[in-house]
Amino acid sequence: MRKNILFFMIAAGFGWSFIAKDDRPKIQEIKLVTPFKMPAVKYPDFSGTKRFSILSFGAERGDKDKTSGAIAAAITAANTANGGIVVIPAGEWLTKKIHLKSNVNLHLDKGAVLLFSEKPEDYLPAVQSSWEGMECMNYSPLIYAYKCKNIAITGEGEIKAKMEVWKNWFARPKAHMESIKRLYQLASAYRPVEERQMVNDTAHLRPQFIQFNRCENVLLEDITITNSPFWTIHPYLSKNVVIRKLKVYAHGHNNDGVDPEMSRNVLIEDCIFDQGDDAIAIKSGRNPEGWRLKTPSKNIVIRNCFVKNGHQLLALGSELSGGIENVLIENCEVQDGAKLNHLIFIKTNECMGGFVKNIYAQNITAGKIDLGILGIETNVLYQWKNLVPTVEVKLTPIKNIFLEQVTAKEVKFISRILGEKTLPIQNVLLKNVSAARVTDRTNIHENVVGFATQ
Repeated sequence: MRKNILFFMIAAGFGWSFIAKDDRPKIQEIKLVTPFKMPAVKYPDFSGTKRFSILSFGAERGDKDKTSGAIAAAITAANTANGGIVVIPAGEWLTKKIHLKSNVNLHLDKGAVLLFSEKPEDYLPAVQSSWEGMECMNYSPLIYAYKCKNIAITGEGEIKAKMEVWKNWFARPKAHMESIKRLYQLASAYRPVEERQMVNDTAHLRPQFIQFNRCENVLLEDITITNSPFWTIHPYLSKNVVIRKLKVYAHGHNNDGVDPEMSRNVLIEDCIFDQGDDAIAIKSGRNPEGWRLKTPSKNIVIRNCFVKNGHQLLALGSELSGGIENVLIENCEVQDGAKLNHLIFIKTNECMGGFVKNIYAQNITAGKIDLGILGIETNVLYQWKNLVPTVEVKLTPIKNIFLEQVTAKEVKFISRILGEKTLPIQNVLLKNVSAARVTDRTNIHENVVGFATQ
């Protein structure tokens, strides 16, 4: 039963009382069995809270301005009521950005499609966001929550991004790379985020589809997500995040499925990923950003997921300067015929620092993999190799990597582990990890201490 608050007020010698209903969402907990100590993951339950249909606030199909205004007004009403469900009814609704508020559940009825405008100006003014591990002022994510508590996106409907402009921004011409270089220099100088203005005519730093920035108690459930300008789902500096039963399709550049970054107590389960980049990529800031914020990604469980395409089933890095620890991925399957580089890939370089430890993978199956089951590389630089000089050399200690009951049909290698001479990778155990066919060498190793198979 929902808690009631009893107020007694006495005036002019006359006593009277009234009962005020507490409409805030209830908080549920999920207790997980993990090989590391992990608290229960909390998420909001909006059952019993009031519903706010966007139709009551003036939404009209095909009218972007009216629909955007109606969604914003409904969110404000639900927030003012201390809790509520903003309902998107069946039909296609063209909209601009959506900014969530605390104690609000954005709910898409079956048959509802939120279609997000392709016009960059619809995602202004700039908000505090990030680009590849560096904080900046950029275009608003299509759905954005900043310092919110108890929020959700649920329902059997779909959110979809129009890509006419964003796909033209996939290219990385000189002007774009110069903007990234400028952002890197601002971050390296520890300049305030407010000074890192990245919206101009040439930077073209695409926004994330969904970003939970510094949020707590978050639920994403059941929805379908189609297309994304950049990373699809980005829990950033957030705590207690549950992502389950999603269908995600995004095949553009940098189209990861989920990127938990500097976030903790995260559960990702029963999802289907069809990505142009990593299905799930755990991150924790790039270079000075991770060192400044000092917040590792920690206590992350991924289970019962199905991957149709993606560069990796699970990537850790390359932005990991704040550290990554306590990760479990289990009972996942990669579709036979998927275009995949690795199942598990840990990637860093001499600029990152941070750390990686206590990573567990078990009960995973896949078909052919272009490279191998486990990859660990400590010299992955991508475009940064010649873009900017190394400000400070910081190697990444990597240890305690455990894979059990992992199989594939065909690989080049089972494991390729390339550590640094001055900082070898430590304690890697592969138990019942195999492929029906290995076309190169089973294990390709440099600078590894404590590698074992069973």
